[in-house]
Amino acid sequence: MEYEGIIYRPPSEAKSLILQVTVGCAHNTCTFCNMYRQKNFRIRPLPDILGDIRELEEGGYGPYIRRVFLADGDALAMGTEELLSVLREIRRVFPAAGRVSAYARADDVLRKTPEELLLLREAGLTLFYLGAESGDDGILEAIHKGVSSADLIAAAQRMRGAGIGSSVTLISGLGGQEKMEIHAKASAKLITAMRPEYAAFLTLRLYEGTPMYEDAASGRFRRITPDQIMDEMEIFLTHVDSPGTVFRSNHASNYLALAGTLNGDIPKMLAQVRRARDGHRYRRFRETGDLL
Repeated sequence: MEYEGIIYRPPSEAKSLILQVTVGCAHNTCTFCNMYRQKNFRIRPLPDILGDIRELEEGGYGPYIRRVFLADGDALAMGTEELLSVLREIRRVFPAAGRVSAYARADDVLRKTPEELLLLREAGLTLFYLGAESGDDGILEAIHKGVSSADLIAAAQRMRGAGIGSSVTLISGLGGQEKMEIHAKASAKLITAMRPEYAAFLTLRLYEGTPMYEDAASGRFRRITPDQIMDEMEIFLTHVDSPGTVFRSNHASNYLALAGTLNGDIPKMLAQVRRARDGHRYRRFRETGDLL
């Protein structure tokens, strides 16, 4: 198999086969992100992708693959027919694969018709990871996300109509000192409207060479403190209404590990947040390349 560059995948795909169908991210202008800065976006040739699958088949790995993740950042940028060819080959070679997933941008989803998404679901594509980051349109514009909250909601609805699950990621601290409450309330409103199967918070990490790093270094962007991150989480949990959504805030970047299901576990998670804030008891983590 071939893979170009550093591998990025969701934590829940740790045991998945990572199959690279695109290289990099077609958007690649979010001010906080450094994931694909070293890659020039392109869609891999279909024969190369199918060749990787068949190489695994020849190696006898076919029966042992349980999950497949389509990397890099924009699998849906592929034409529908090409993507269907990949999915059909995955199903043929890896019959035990119960889940095929991919990162997806809201605009990628919306460029596919409902009929195309249904075909992809029937061919085995079952879950998309959407990096929403925030529910506030001002913050989304400031970070050059390229989509609005309305786009994110519309994408979630289109996916649901096709039977494709969604895992939505938000970023604690993305609004900085000035927009902490706005970010928290708007993100709660977004998850309420999207009603995803999964929702998670990461914590903002700033990497040298990104525009947001420079904004923080110059004082144009003021990061929130760990205590304020707890305030932000309390506001989010107080305002969100998405029964059945599996919620996680247990990434290595998070100061407090939270896990539960909305809305039933909200009281328990709120109590954890308040205890951590009152006692200033937070996880420590290694911030490689991060601006402290």
